[in-house]
Amino acid sequence: MADERRVVDPEEWVAAATAARAEGYAYFDWLTAVDQTDAEPAGFDIVCHLFDIRRPGALRGLLLTTRLPAGRPLPSLTAVFAGCAWHERETHEMFGIDVTGFDDGSGLGLRPLLLPDGFEGTPLRKDFVLAARVSKDWPGAKEPGQPHGGGPGRRKMQPPGVPDPEWGPR
Repeated sequence: MADERRVVDPEEWVAAATAARAEGYAYFDWLTAVDQTDAEPAGFDIVCHLFDIRRPGALRGLLLTTRLPAGRPLPSLTAVFAGCAWHERETHEMFGIDVTGFDDGSGLGLRPLLLPDGFEGTPLRKDFVLAARVSKDWPGAKEPGQPHGGGPGRRKMQPPGVPDPEWGPR
């Protein structure tokens, strides 16, 4: 059986999660974002996966989604599902999405979770330049955005914080 899917406006995000919990979807599974900044309307799809586990052997899943415009903060679900704190921190760190009302009980707020200290950028966004693509050609037969059968290679771009190759002593 496929998961039920509900698409809500960002203003209804917390209310929809609260209503889903009251309906029995009380098991929080995960929360993430999908970069849709090249879609119309542009933004990030925020996806929360919940389960109704009241009947053993008959799990029901729910995908709760919203399209969050770029630059707009996400209302936190930590008051509804305490377990989503880790996921909201990861979404903040990897996509650069601010989360309002975040409270994991530590009083430390949104803080780095996975990336090393001093890391610059948001690596799961489409506009993030991968350092490996600058230093080494893509080994695939087809690079993203390139027609099948070859063609010109990707334009080399420097990722944030990497100096120009001409920089430094000779």
